Amino acid sequence: MASSSSSNIQKDPSTYKTKVSRNENIAKLQAGYLFPEVRRRKAEHVLKYPDAQVISLGIGDTTEPIPEVITTAMAKRALGLSTVEGYTGYGGEGGEKQLRARIASTFYANLGINEDDVFVSDGAKSDISRLQVLFGSNVTMAVQDPSYPAEGNQKSLACDVRGFLIKNSKTKVTKSSIKNVAAVFLRIAPAIDHQTPLQCCTFLPCESRFTSAVQAYVDSSVIMGQTGQFQKDVEKYTNIEYMKCTPENDFFPDLSEVSRTDVIFFCSPNNPTGSAASREQLIQLVKFAKDNGSIIVYDTAYAMYASGDTPKTIFEIPGAKEVAIEIASFSKYAGFTGVRLGWTIVPKEVKYSDGSPVAKDFNRIVCTGFSGPSNIAQAGGLACLSPEGLEAMHQVVGFYKENTKILVDTFTSLGFKVYGGKHAPYVWVHFPGRISWDVFSEILEKTHVVTTPGSGFGPAGEGFVRFSAFGHRESVLEACRRFNELYK
Repeated sequence: MASSSSSNIQKDPSTYKTKVSRNENIAKLQAGYLFPEVRRRKAEHVLKYPDAQVISLGIGDTTEPIPEVITTAMAKRALGLSTVEGYTGYGGEGGEKQLRARIASTFYANLGINEDDVFVSDGAKSDISRLQVLFGSNVTMAVQDPSYPAEGNQKSLACDVRGFLIKNSKTKVTKSSIKNVAAVFLRIAPAIDHQTPLQCCTFLPCESRFTSAVQAYVDSSVIMGQTGQFQKDVEKYTNIEYMKCTPENDFFPDLSEVSRTDVIFFCSPNNPTGSAASREQLIQLVKFAKDNGSIIVYDTAYAMYASGDTPKTIFEIPGAKEVAIEIASFSKYAGFTGVRLGWTIVPKEVKYSDGSPVAKDFNRIVCTGFSGPSNIAQAGGLACLSPEGLEAMHQVVGFYKENTKILVDTFTSLGFKVYGGKHAPYVWVHFPGRISWDVFSEILEKTHVVTTPGSGFGPAGEGFVRFSAFGHRESVLEACRRFNELYK
């Protein structure tokens, strides 16, 4: 007779499970939607039109080469690692002292920020997660709507499905098999993935449970247990304050209507709207935070794109050092999206309710879970901040800003209401009375250009489409030629 242990071994291994409980906060996360869906639709389009020249003005990745003055410095550092004199191992968790000092003097001169306030990292997204670990689970938070990439309201798509059936079906869709209902959905709603579970009902298919991407701010907050459950009817998490930013309020929230939260995530210049908060607006934001005892986490990924008197850092605002933490990155200045190098400013003046400095705890978080950014990447960062490197970065930024101007001029000449483009490499175009995904599909089908539907960034983005200026010049010019043909 076989022993019980050998009997267990013979069981289907796919049925085995441990006794470790799943993190209930991870289980609350909603499935990614926006950019995976954009990629899926692009792939389907390429299969449908294999000879078409598809141009992507969608996902905001950089396209132009890293300036040679910067790559030369990284190559030299890398080669140096093969010598006794040039080899270095672990560095400081907060970054090399020279780079921290250079960041402080370059971006925060005369603002009271010194190298001890600078924490060099592998990018903004990682630092957002570290800050969430720092704050813990017992905090409340506020985010902009729309923001990058927010949870999209896909209920409009489901309503379109119903409308299509009502207008075009000669026979009723009765209580039928999953296979038949799925076939109806897949014919008329290409946004629905083949693996999407569907329900049946009499006459019309039931609305599918569409989900979408949630920005790093929100996802990390969910993982930390700061939020309640996801409310499918409004496509939002409980315990998060969503600050509506639209043309009607100049893309800045009415703070008199914003509830008090512990943490306020704010991105300016903004992705996706391309807008930037004015000095007067940031004065309001800092005052609001001080009056409420909140901490602002200020994302400045596009600060070098800001024009005129638009603040490049929140620390230009009096009093901000007591209530603000700033996140920044080399990604969109030097093409470091793959190299990965950024920094976070945590002034010593920012303190908890018990009077202890936030920076001390953040340093502990960094030292506990991070061994410091790549020494090769940091060599590139130092080169970025040399006189030659700064000039090269401004040339890169200028290139993308010219792309932005081309897009703005094109849509303005076609009679569209155009926002953004002046302070960030994104153009936010309004298509009144239309559904963002419908416009996305129209543009893709008729011009072979990939864009990003505004509703994917949040409910306030419905009716808008985002056009990214990250692209080769000839691609942007060709895309605009096609837009002129489509909307003339």
